[in-house]
Amino acid sequence: MIEFIVIVESSADARTATKLGDRVLLEKVAWLEPELLEHLFRWTGLEENTDYSCWKDMGSIIETAKQKGLRLPRFIGRARYGSPPLKADGASSIKVLNLVRVLQKTRPIKAVLLIRDLDNQPERREGIEQARSQQLNEPPQLQIIIGTADKTRESWVLNGFIPSNDRELQILQQIKSELNFDPCEKSHKLRAVLQRNRNLNASEILKSCWKN
Repeated sequence: MIEFIVIVESSADARTATKLGDRVLLEKVAWLEPELLEHLFRWTGLEENTDYSCWKDMGSIIETAKQKGLRLPRFIGRARYGSPPLKADGASSIKVLNLVRVLQKTRPIKAVLLIRDLDNQPERREGIEQARSQQLNEPPQLQIIIGTADKTRESWVLNGFIPSNDRELQILQQIKSELNFDPCEKSHKLRAVLQRNRNLNASEILKSCWKN
């Protein structure tokens, strides 16, 4: 069974990213049916029998892999000669991809998802993109997919939100009227905090729809 490695910040991020990933696969692959998903591939972590791995655990995961005898490429702590200095998350992403390359020797890994909240730090995406550009054409073939939520993953939930009944549709219409824009189309415009009656954040909008 094909594996897609998932690197996230939390279990909630993993649930969001993989569910959106399932939807994209079903939309893009004409012959793929929902009931086939679980039989063709699975979302996994770097360690076997896990569903995802977290950025904060990379150090311990890599150390455990070394203790098991895996020989990882030496990381020298900077970009390749002639390349710009690595931005935030660039070094961590390269270490992740180096480990994935080694794991590909014994596991059918075809893609890796690098999922990160930007948290007002656009250099995070720049660093991850630097890592991808260094590894993209290296053998064996590996699809490297970057997902950076601006500002947080709740924006993705809103972008994928579809009202399931008239009540949810009504609530969404009320919120659109209050904000003067559609939060499901322009979630990046939402503030990170709740301010009076105008600037609802993503979590509050979701609560408004789902609690009813």
